[in-house]
Amino acid sequence: MDNLRRENQALRERLSNLSEASLRITEDLDPDTVFQEVVDAARSLTGATRACLIAVDDTGRFQAFFTSGVTAGDHQLMLEVPDGIEIFHYLTRLIEPLRVQDFAAHLATVGLPEVGPPLGPVTSFLGAPIRHRGRHVGSLCVTDKQDGRAFTQEDEDTLLMFAAHAAMAIANAHRYREEKRARADLETLVNTSPVGVVVFDATTGIPVLLNREGRRIVDGLRNPGQTAEQLLDVLTYRRADGREVSLEEFPLAQVLGRSETLRAEEVVMQVPDGRSVTTLVNATPIRSAMGDIESVVVTLQDMTPLEQQERQRAEFLGLVSHELRAPLTSIKGSAAAVLGATSVLDAAEMHQFFRIIDGQADHMLGLISDLLDMARIEAGMLTVTPEPSDVTSLVDRARQIVLSGLGRPGLQVNLPLDLPRVHADRARIVQVLSNLLANAARHAPESSTVCVTAESVDAHVAVSVVDRGVGISAERLPHLFRKFSRPEDAAPGGGIEETGLGLAICRGIVEAHGGRIWAESDGPGRGARFTFTIPAVAEAASTPVPHAARAGAGGRRRTRILVVDDDPQLLRFVRDELSKAGYDVTAVGDPAEALVQLRQQRPHLALVDLVLPDTDGIALMQDIHAVADIPVIFLSAYGRDEVVASALEMGADDYIVKPFSPTELSARIHAALRRRTPPAGVEPTEPLVLGDLVVVFAERRVTVAGRPVSLTATEFDLLAELAIHAGQVVTHDQLLARVWGPTASRDVRVIRTHLARLRRKLGEDASNPTYIVAQPRVGYRLATAEPSTGA
Repeated sequence: MDNLRRENQALRERLSNLSEASLRITEDLDPDTVFQEVVDAARSLTGATRACLIAVDDTGRFQAFFTSGVTAGDHQLMLEVPDGIEIFHYLTRLIEPLRVQDFAAHLATVGLPEVGPPLGPVTSFLGAPIRHRGRHVGSLCVTDKQDGRAFTQEDEDTLLMFAAHAAMAIANAHRYREEKRARADLETLVNTSPVGVVVFDATTGIPVLLNREGRRIVDGLRNPGQTAEQLLDVLTYRRADGREVSLEEFPLAQVLGRSETLRAEEVVMQVPDGRSVTTLVNATPIRSAMGDIESVVVTLQDMTPLEQQERQRAEFLGLVSHELRAPLTSIKGSAAAVLGATSVLDAAEMHQFFRIIDGQADHMLGLISDLLDMARIEAGMLTVTPEPSDVTSLVDRARQIVLSGLGRPGLQVNLPLDLPRVHADRARIVQVLSNLLANAARHAPESSTVCVTAESVDAHVAVSVVDRGVGISAERLPHLFRKFSRPEDAAPGGGIEETGLGLAICRGIVEAHGGRIWAESDGPGRGARFTFTIPAVAEAASTPVPHAARAGAGGRRRTRILVVDDDPQLLRFVRDELSKAGYDVTAVGDPAEALVQLRQQRPHLALVDLVLPDTDGIALMQDIHAVADIPVIFLSAYGRDEVVASALEMGADDYIVKPFSPTELSARIHAALRRRTPPAGVEPTEPLVLGDLVVVFAERRVTVAGRPVSLTATEFDLLAELAIHAGQVVTHDQLLARVWGPTASRDVRVIRTHLARLRRKLGEDASNPTYIVAQPRVGYRLATAEPSTGA
């Protein structure tokens, strides 16, 4: 009876301890905290000296390793034991509990090496799988009871029951982390939206979320210190029919109260002091699982830019109409004078009338040409034909055109003698230079000098036109190259140059060449500098050479381009055009597939859509750069200056606004590749020779002393990554990201296992390496090698 009482008491204590431990591991949702609590509780419940938890992902790959009862130093050493990774992989595959009194002997029976420090020595061992809804998520192991005895069946039952509770806690922690990440991604997406977003609590009507654009709209109406709720109380709304209504009468209140959906309601929001903003309002109720309205999402699109553009469009049409009417009047008048003359006109009079007709016809032709150019640029159909050109001759031709047209002296050219030639469509670049020079001459005093300078910058030549004229205010600088943007001092009837198309056309032509154009000024009255860049011709090239290298001798392969976009029509267009240009193109619509192709194809450059399903182009670019340091060019319909600037600041090499022409796309790819030649993370086109070791990248072939070496795909990728950076240390993190992928485990033992096999196949002694040298706790490097023209 006493024994039964003691057994019952022990059972109650065991169940109580198990219940407390199960509650403790569910108190926190941080995955790392949960893992540590689980392994600590497992050691305590079983009375073990040490414990470990090995977590795996959905594919069974090693994900995390946590220990209890060991020092931080021993924990790190466990991860670096040469044969430890094989033992850990064996333990992660447990499908039933494992309880043995001699763990070393058990390992020997399954063909694994003996456990040494700091993993061992281990005598008694107990392990249990952690499974959640039929899916294996890891293993929980304890070793050597504190009292020196072997683990019992009770210990096994306790660990097995606790593993079931731990599986639920781990799953909840993972779900929490995924939801937290998804919420952060959603908040980022909402905050970067170009449309204002406001979320109202349906019960109180109080705004609970306001994104960046919404805050900008509200801040334009709000007084200092005024809250959003206080602003709502004083706002009045003027609807499209002209009626002014209060908040209670406005349909937004009906949306909040009666769950109505509001679509594209144009509303002017106004505060008592007269400030107002016109917005396009949409509102949608969000319901709970029970069907009750929890919140209402309202989007506000600021119509101010559209209104301004519409005003500019109307002004532009009026200006163009005037510009066309004036020469037509002159032509008509001259023709009528000739045809209606009552007597025969002398030759001088006839010549004068014909001169007027000819000049005015040229005037109309110039205006029409500008209109057609602008239409081609907007449709992405402006084509250029670059060829090697001398900058000096281009500038001289433009200078002569401006001098003959304006008759203005003081155009000074100051170009260095060692400028490289450029890839330029000569007529188009002369058009840009002529426009910039004429623009500078018109806005500078007659006595001042307009100067043209140039310099070589990286793979481009930067050409600048500098004047000492009226200058440009800081507010206008970002808008100068937009269509309909006219000088502040422009007057009606000012000519073709004043229509607001000149600088927009310059921008289209320069960008079609793969260059950039911008303006700088210290302010009104202090002059201005207009600069554009154009790709330079390589030193060794005497004729234009497409960047897509031809397949041929020496193992050279064509330049590989990875294109990522969820628009199938655009993918087909880009793939076809780049294939015609001689590139090898891999086109995918799924970002995850893009990372797979990145590792398999090792492209030289990536074209990435800025907006992608389940992610964004910025995040994908960061994943790409974690694997290979290749140029990334964004393709996007968002052409706002702040969006472009943000993408470039985050690491993009270029930004192309849709729609674009094939010529512009090829030119920008060419320029980006020239800036990154040779791009890091891409195999050289020539074989690498290091003593007896020869690596032929183009054929993924390796020989040692003429003997072919058979390598797995991973082993070759590992060797290739070291060979690409021969003489430089490649860190553990860089190898893991570039060989195994950015989402792979950070476990350096994976590298050591494959490197050990690679060294054996190369016939190398790790203690006295010939090829691969370890940098303790940092990474590895390949001894310095010289490229060869043959294998």
